[in-house]
This record gives sequence, structure tokens and C-alpha cells, in this order.
Amino acid sequence: MKAEAYKIDPTAIHALPRIVRTPDRFRNAIGKYRLRRSNACVACGKCAEVCPCGVHKKKLKKMATPKHYLCVGFGCNKCVEECPEKALSLELNPVTKVIGDSRWTPDLLISTWYMAETGQIPPGGVEYKTGDSGGGFDRLRFNFLKEPSQDLDMEKFSTRIPLNRADDGRHDVQIGLPVYGGGMSYGSISLTTMVSRARAWQAWDSFTCTGEGGYPEALHPYDDHVITQVATGLFGVREETIQRVRIIEFKYAQGAKPGLGGHLLGDKVTPEVAKMREAVTGSSLFSPFPFHSVYSVEDHKKHIDWIKEINPKALVSVKVSTPTDVDMVAVGSYYAGAHIIHLDGSYGGTGAAPEIAKKNIAMPIEYAIVKVHNFLKEEGVRDKMTVIASGGIRTAYDVAKAIALGADGVVTGTSEMVALGCIRCKNCESGRGCTRGIATTDPELSELMTLDWATQRLINMFAAWRVQLVEILDRLGMTDIRELVGRTDCLTHLDYEASENSA
Repeated sequence: MKAEAYKIDPTAIHALPRIVRTPDRFRNAIGKYRLRRSNACVACGKCAEVCPCGVHKKKLKKMATPKHYLCVGFGCNKCVEECPEKALSLELNPVTKVIGDSRWTPDLLISTWYMAETGQIPPGGVEYKTGDSGGGFDRLRFNFLKEPSQDLDMEKFSTRIPLNRADDGRHDVQIGLPVYGGGMSYGSISLTTMVSRARAWQAWDSFTCTGEGGYPEALHPYDDHVITQVATGLFGVREETIQRVRIIEFKYAQGAKPGLGGHLLGDKVTPEVAKMREAVTGSSLFSPFPFHSVYSVEDHKKHIDWIKEINPKALVSVKVSTPTDVDMVAVGSYYAGAHIIHLDGSYGGTGAAPEIAKKNIAMPIEYAIVKVHNFLKEEGVRDKMTVIASGGIRTAYDVAKAIALGADGVVTGTSEMVALGCIRCKNCESGRGCTRGIATTDPELSELMTLDWATQRLINMFAAWRVQLVEILDRLGMTDIRELVGRTDCLTHLDYEASENSA
């Protein structure tokens, strides 16, 4: 798909947000490597002189505790080799054996934390591109045309995409990255987390989504960068909130738990959350499945017409899971009047989703994207509808792979939580389960994180993502992210490659 098919207004392009180094909130940030200093150290300061990464620092007559997480590992090793007393040794951090999982490996966690602190791509031997799940995006690789260029002119590359392709007189919404934040409701995450996402996405000229927990007043200053969600429980949904925003999202299902609806356990339903959701404090809240007013495309159109009547300028997004007939769902949404079809695959969700749902339901997102993209092309409407993918987007490389498969852009969620310090303990459903103060409604835990700190961490991570997207485009001979849409020829699947080689 040629980039020229959709005009980008150059006057809409905002200056890129400023990167500010924002270290971890906790004293001992986790890194891939660990340095040990023996009693033989005489605090000569040689390690601080030769280390290019700022791991070592001399304070008065003593050496400070090394900043292990900044160490790039055995590829450098200068401090160990040049220590005159041989007092230093390097090893893999044993903590990496107990954090993460196959999708969010220790390396992906550590690299995301590094990007959130520095706004830069991690140096050294930390794997920041793929996980170790054995499937999905982890089995896809790019067929690059050339090696990375040095000193790229970042201004020559465009990562902007339009969200309204219908040319229907509604908001001409464009976003600075082919990414926006997914629905995380008031109650599932802290208010600080929620507002920091809105502030960060405003800085990147994109959007965050309220989820189905209502529209807190603290989000009002960011209305132009908020998507409000209408889900089956209709928690906190009011005409006033629908009229505030430029995009409204219907959530018909989510890939992590399709057929189950949403749920917020009573442990997290504080008085503030209950008031927002018009519910009872301490009572578990469940969203039904499906919308019992929608059983056909005609019913679906009535829903969309309802929203368009309440907000005559807003765009309408339709979030669905990925059943085998997801292509028919997508084209039905187009004819019902939706602007965006949001495909949510099975790799996403938080620790609050049931294990049976997370592991066994919904089509893998990489297959759903291709199926929908190709079917919309066959129907002759692909250039009239925006395709957005979510469900396990962890890295900039995942973003680019989803676009190459046929999406226009993606939605993130967990990666933002990791940037804020999430260690993937999977206790999101509990009121005091999130010891990092991210996915919590507990007032005490929520104070562990300041708004300015959280906002800057998110800004930094997406700055590093943009650099990687530009590098990917450059190595593929492209200058606009829209050139990559549907370019499956730029990808190789390792399973198919192995099968061909063994034949």
C-alpha cells in the first residue's frame, strides 16, 4: 500500500517530546549482569576511568556500589580486565532466573526498563527485539536490504498515520506514532498510572483509552487525546463523556478473555471506583458477554449510529477478539459505519485474566491481521478503514511486524506497565497485589509513583521505539511507516524457513 494514498497534513506534525533521564524508583534497579568487588579493591578508581557506561563511580576515598543495570556485559569487560588488583568479576545476574516468562523474558523486561530510563536502545547483549515464546511475533524476522545506517536524519522519516480514512467530515485525526494506548480502566490501574498515560500520549500526539471504568475528572485536561470506551457493562458511560472526546471505542470482546466479559474483583472496588462505576463498594463487577442488544450487523449499525448522533464529529472504533470469521466481522463493521477495526489477539491481557482464557482462546493476532487486511482489500474497502492490532505488542519490532502483516498501527498496554516498573508478578486482580503501585486502587500503594516520573518514563520508552521504527524503515529502503502496511514480503517465518531447508 503506497504511503501517498493517505495525505498527511504537515502542519499537524508536532515537535518530538523531550527525553529526560528518569532512573528507576527503587534503589537497586535490575540488570542482566552483576559485578562483584572483592576486598582486594583499594579504591584506585581505575574502573570508573575505563567504564564507558557509568557503572562505577568513586565517592571521596571509596568506590560506590556499582550501577549493575548499566553494565553491557562480557562484550565490554574493561573494568574487570584493567583492575590492577583483580578485585572485580562479572557474572549474569541470578535475579534473571526468577523474573519474566517466555513471552516477557528477563531480557525484554530489562531492555524496556532501560529504554524508559534513557530513551535509548539498550547497548550490549540484552535482547530487546523478541521474546522466547516459540510462536507469534517471536518466530518472525525481517528481510532487511542493508545494514543499519550511521547518523540517520530522523526528520526524513515519517511515523505518523491517519485514523479517519472515511472522508466523512468527522475529525481528521492523525497520530505521531503508529501506536496508541489500550483500554485500562479506572479500578484496574491507579489514577496516577491512568493520567500518566494520558500525559505521555498527549506528548506523542496520540491517544490513551479509558477502558470500561468510566471517565475520571483528572483526564479532562487531556480530552483531545483520550478514547472513551463503551463496553457491555456500560460502567460510567454518559452522554457527557461521549461528547468530550474525538474517538469512542465499542468493546465487543477482548482477545485475552473473549466470551467472558470484563471483571473487576471486589478487592479493587474502592469507594472512588464504586462511585465512578455507579456500583457498591467492595462488590465484584462483571461485564456481560456479549452486548445483548447486538446480534446482527443491523444491530451493530444502530450502536454506531447512536454514538454518531450523540457526538457528530467523533470517530468510532470497534474492538473485537479474533474468531475464525474475524474478516467478516471487520467488513460488517465497515458497512455499519465504523472508522477503526481494532483486532485484539490472545497474547495480551494482564495478570487479572483467567489462565484458561489467556492460553486457549482466540486466533493468534498475526494470522488475524493478514486475514482481515486481505479480505478488506478483496472487498475494495481497505483504504477506507483503519486496521489496528493489539494483544501482546511488546516491542518496536512487534509494532513493525504487525504493520508488515497488514495493520495500520497497534495498541499497547503491558509494555507501558513494564516501563513503569512492572515485574510481571501477575497479581493485578488484587487490591494490594501490585507492590509497584501500578495496577492498584490502594491509596498507599498508589503513592509509590509520582505523576511526573511515570509520564517521563513512558515518553522515553516510546522515543526509543521511534528510533527503532526509523531504523527498520531505513533498512527496508522506506521513509514512511505507511509504506510498510501489508508488506509480508519483508518478513520471514522461521518455521517455514526451517521446513523449506529440511525438504
